[in-house]
Amino acid sequence: MTSTWVKFYDFKHSIIYVNERHRDVHYARIAHDIAPYIPSPAARVLDYGSGEALHADEMAARCASLVLAEAAPNVRAVLTQRFAGNAKIKVMTPEQVAALPSGSFDFIVMHSVSQYLTVPELEGLLGRFRKLLTSGGLLVVGDVVPARFASLAAALALMRFGAANGFLGAAILGLMRIVASDYLRLRKIIGLSHYDEAGMLAKLAAAGFSASRAERNIGHNQARMTFLARPL
Repeated sequence: MTSTWVKFYDFKHSIIYVNERHRDVHYARIAHDIAPYIPSPAARVLDYGSGEALHADEMAARCASLVLAEAAPNVRAVLTQRFAGNAKIKVMTPEQVAALPSGSFDFIVMHSVSQYLTVPELEGLLGRFRKLLTSGGLLVVGDVVPARFASLAAALALMRFGAANGFLGAAILGLMRIVASDYLRLRKIIGLSHYDEAGMLAKLAAAGFSASRAERNIGHNQARMTFLARPL
């Protein structure tokens, strides 16, 4: 499941981001929403499954170091080039992150990734995060997709986001393109993972965290959920 989605996201798509304006404000909103969670200027931060992270420099300005972990090789190459001049930012593979010693990070964020993982993959990753976090660290899991009305909520959220940021027309055309897209085909074939609030809290508790749901989700889609978790 994960490897198939990684291959899909390893290239730019007009399906996921309807135009460059959408791509830019999407990543700007995510960086803006994540930055306040960074605990201190001395924090060591991991953004796991960072994607293109166009505005990761905003996060890096709030911490001592930032690791962008990305599985897609083409995306990783772009990240390495984009942030080559920022000494605070390092790009790694998930395998490199897994090999790091315990307590390597004070803050870990995984945004809009859980839906592309199988349940065993998610459980294994949460256990790895528990090891990588310091005892007083914070894990933020954002954009968790609930089972009910997820597609409709995503479409409405995109149109509202487009209207607020000057790309409503492109958003409507983009939604029309999805009908014949590889994205929709992959969703039908391999699916996405969905969690209700209680289900995600149970996964975090089983991995050794004390967790709660945040008041607002990171990003523009407030039908999805963000969870805050600290090691027990």
